[in-house]
Amino acid sequence: MNPLQLAILRWYDANLCTSFPAGPFPFGMAFDGANVWVANNQGNTVTKLQACDGAQLGTYPVGQFPEGVAFDGANVWVTNFGGNTVTKLQAGSGTALGTFAVGNGPEGLAFDGANVWVANSGTNNVTKLSATNGAVLGAFAAGNQPRAVAFDGKNVWVTNRLSNNVTKLRASDGALFGTFPVGTFPLGIAFERGHIWVTNANSNNVTKLRASDGAALGTFAVGSAPRAVVFDGNNVWVANTFDNTVTVLQASNGAALGTFPVGVAPQNLAFDGANVWVANSGGNTLSKL
Repeated sequence: MNPLQLAILRWYDANLCTSFPAGPFPFGMAFDGANVWVANNQGNTVTKLQACDGAQLGTYPVGQFPEGVAFDGANVWVTNFGGNTVTKLQAGSGTALGTFAVGNGPEGLAFDGANVWVANSGTNNVTKLSATNGAVLGAFAAGNQPRAVAFDGKNVWVTNRLSNNVTKLRASDGALFGTFPVGTFPLGIAFERGHIWVTNANSNNVTKLRASDGAALGTFAVGSAPRAVVFDGNNVWVANTFDNTVTVLQASNGAALGTFPVGVAPQNLAFDGANVWVANSGGNTLSKL
């Protein structure tokens, strides 16, 4: 554990939280190495904030009802739920580099080191796009209403909210490696050192799976209607939408380290290497913890 991580752990009792204004209904978020990008779902824009102090560096138009955000090392990708597209923006300038068609109702997305994977909730599949030029490299079946995507270094994992399971696909060719049961209405997903964590919104818990074979390693109670999950290098953070809180779990054993208030209706999370950011869709704010 480095000194910065130790400092983060010591912040729990103090429960330090800073709030910044956001656009209308902030939703998906991603960190680009220096800045945090937030999709403003009701504004059809994304906002770029400096991670160190929350200063707004720009707001850029995208498609209709943007939801998911991902960073590919140079560019920011945004799913446009209402337009059945994704928009690619240059991270440095916010310049739009293209808008690419995917399936119906795209929500979450993830970068696998070379390509971008998009969960299409309306067509029950995921689209694989070349990060270089947005070319469609394939569409692969998932479960009922796929929502979020995570990459584990070799495979892509997708939450299927109406199937109460997750799908594991080989990133190289989209081959199905398995479908694994979790809780009720799974939404968020994150990879953590050989494990997959899934938020079960209607079960008020999270499931920990072994990434190698999908075996369930535990189910851990959190707050009400957990929506999103992120790993900070040591612990797992969960956004509880109905409680207006985030819960921190020890990644090694799922032990609860604390539950802390944030803004109204937290929907998504991002980790910037030092702090966790929370998109509070009900209050049009971001919390930094």
